[in-house]
Amino acid sequence: MSAEDLEKYETEMELQLYREYRDVLGLFTYVVETERRFYLTNSVDLQVRSVDNGEVFFEVTMQDAWVWDMYRPARFVKNVRVVTFKDVNVEELAKSEFELPSNQ
Repeated sequence: MSAEDLEKYETEMELQLYREYRDVLGLFTYVVETERRFYLTNSVDLQVRSVDNGEVFFEVTMQDAWVWDMYRPARFVKNVRVVTFKDVNVEELAKSEFELPSNQ
């Protein structure tokens, strides 16, 4: 496989992933972004924890999530638990942005 073939394959995979993301976005309430992954979910719990030396870390749990990862064979995940010392971003999606206009 040439470098050009590989690049074409990865571009196609990214396009397929974007299309899937666009199709499922309206099903979810929250976007969760961690250092390594991007998730869509309807249930997220973010806990701030600290260890004895004063360092702070985050524990994020999600149920029935969709994960942005083109290398996963299945992107829907029943339960997710992320533990990280890096930033975590949780945003609630505005449902009105994704509703189709009604025909009158």
